Amino acid sequence: MSDDKLVGIVLVSHSAEVAASVAELAKGLAGGATAVPLAPAGGTEGGGLGTSAELIAAAAAAVDRGAGVAVLTDLGSAVLTVKALLAEGDELPEGTRLVDAPFVEGAIAAVVTAATGAGLDAVEAAATEAYTYRKV
Repeated sequence: MSDDKLVGIVLVSHSAEVAASVAELAKGLAGGATAVPLAPAGGTEGGGLGTSAELIAAAAAAVDRGAGVAVLTDLGSAVLTVKALLAEGDELPEGTRLVDAPFVEGAIAAVVTAATGAGLDAVEAAATEAYTYRKV
């Protein structure tokens, strides 16, 4: 599948470092997955802790290849900010979805699945399924 048909993924965290590290981990565990359009959107424009609608919108635009964009968030205001952007209707690319998934495990599952060329429904399902991963 060509790179321009892959689902894009945005990782929204209150921390730029956390978002970037989870993106790096997900790509690494997905065998590099360099073709998957993946962008972290962490922290505020000034580098502080928090969330930024502008950074989220820019990240979503950067990864949009027309196959949809899966947005995974860490907690609280990250979720609320993405919901507000989706409600506005014109801030995020068409086909953008907030995915209810654990941040780290869901990001890895989303990137691995997107790397296969799967569609947005499959990427969302894989990320959501990460809630069922048992550790013991």
